[in-house]
Amino acid sequence: MAKRSPNVEILSYGIYSTWDSKSKELPKIQEFTLTVPANEDIEFGFVVNIKKAKGQRIYYCINHPGVVGKKGQVLSPFDGEEHINSNNWDFYLGDTIQLLHPDGLESNFGEWHMSIQLNGKVIAEKKFNVVARDEGQFWKKRGY
Repeated sequence: MAKRSPNVEILSYGIYSTWDSKSKELPKIQEFTLTVPANEDIEFGFVVNIKKAKGQRIYYCINHPGVVGKKGQVLSPFDGEEHINSNNWDFYLGDTIQLLHPDGLESNFGEWHMSIQLNGKVIAEKKFNVVARDEGQFWKKRGY
């Protein structure tokens, strides 16, 4: 019997509500975008739906442009594995802009590459460009 191929679809990408990793609920999309302002605590990434892959494992990786940690060191890409526990599974891959080091906000600027692999093949990926916040737009959105 032939092995069936998984179906993969990116459902949303961009800026999300705050994500609680302890909750079963995925964050809610707030804005579809690939350009993210470097505001502290902004959540961004993408949600993928994977069908016909129950029991398999995905490998995910967030390769950031050289974010500086608390001790001034450049942090390694963030990666890991997850077990697919249903035949219709939604997964959020994302990160948050954090000011870990006093000189670190600018280290968030640049391209963030997020990818998910299944059986050694990239099945979903997005590249986000984190940019300095536009002060005029920041205040305009607040009615000033």
